[in-house]
Amino acid sequence: MACRGGCCCGFGHLNEDNGRFLLLAILIILYMLCGAAVFSAIEQPKEKEAKERWQHRFDNFSQKYNLSKSDLRNFLREYEEANVAGIRVDTIRPRWDFTGAFYFVGTVVSTIGFGMTTPATITGKIFLIFYGLIGCAATILFFNLFLERLITVIAYVMKSCHERQLRRKDGVPPETRRGSGNSEVDSLAGWKPSVYYVMLILCLASIIISCCASAMYSPIEGWGYFDSLYFCFVAFSTIGFGDMVSSQKAKYENQGLYRCGNFIFIFMGVCCIYSLFNVISIVIKQCVNWILKKLECRCCLKCQRKIFRPKRNVVMPGNVRTRRNISIETDGVYESETDGRRMSGEMISMKDFLAANKVSLAIMQKQLSETANGCPRQIGNSSRHNGFSGGVGALAIMNNRLAETSVDR
Repeated sequence: MACRGGCCCGFGHLNEDNGRFLLLAILIILYMLCGAAVFSAIEQPKEKEAKERWQHRFDNFSQKYNLSKSDLRNFLREYEEANVAGIRVDTIRPRWDFTGAFYFVGTVVSTIGFGMTTPATITGKIFLIFYGLIGCAATILFFNLFLERLITVIAYVMKSCHERQLRRKDGVPPETRRGSGNSEVDSLAGWKPSVYYVMLILCLASIIISCCASAMYSPIEGWGYFDSLYFCFVAFSTIGFGDMVSSQKAKYENQGLYRCGNFIFIFMGVCCIYSLFNVISIVIKQCVNWILKKLECRCCLKCQRKIFRPKRNVVMPGNVRTRRNISIETDGVYESETDGRRMSGEMISMKDFLAANKVSLAIMQKQLSETANGCPRQIGNSSRHNGFSGGVGALAIMNNRLAETSVDR
């Protein structure tokens, strides 16, 4: 499907990045189709049963109290409008006092968006647009910085444990090991933890937080334990369906303590699940790269025979690679003798033109990455083969901090 040389069987010219993007899009669509089929098979019978039960109750109620069905439907529509404004049959906490509004803005900036509270005025909706734009961006930045420090702490702890294991194997006291410059411990200066160990640690942390939070929600909110686990995942992953929302009753026993615990659990859970999602995305990217390698092994030789045929006035890609020294680190491009042919007015191939633009794009990406990080970053050419370029965001934070994203691999 995609080859490293920029060729693709049946799809014209497609480089590795575009091939990875296209393959991931296809896999996500297939994943969504499979999920839709599973949920449809599981939930559709329940939906039909609920509709039939509601229609039976609706007919019995209208006959019992001698009400027309049209008037009853109009009354129910009015209740639905009141429900959107926060009116419930049971007594609940006020929606727009200071504590209720603080709970609402917390769901906005964290992108949870339960939906149990929404602005009803035009002024409130306009203010929400600008408020959410800045708040969500700031919260995502906070999550990225949390992820950076979390991976640093995990790496430090795992490296310390690894050093202790090496010392126990050799049976040498720590004082003498520190003084030896050629020891195995000293060779661990560039050691990085594996992404799979980090994923396991984050997964265990998320499970522990969810289980503890569910043990708190189950007796206080009156939910089943598995329903509480479901709420924890929906809330911590910022999906926020809104079918179950914590801390919405008017009064609780030890209300202040419960609301404080609710805030702490949601905060810790969102941070851990966000970090876990980003680490899992690295594993998914590795799987996509593995699939691309398997596909390119079958089509690469065939594509090269078709595309790499010598033509008149065409600079071969092999010549471009050998004669052009591209240095991303120094932002310099050393041209070869083919530039003399360009100056003489000879035609150049489209591949050579795209290669020159690709160098300029790589230099621009490096400069943007350095500006975002505040200092130059040394990124080797091997990072491109691993599929982890500099970039920005969570992937850039994890770049070169885990063993699978290291440029030394």
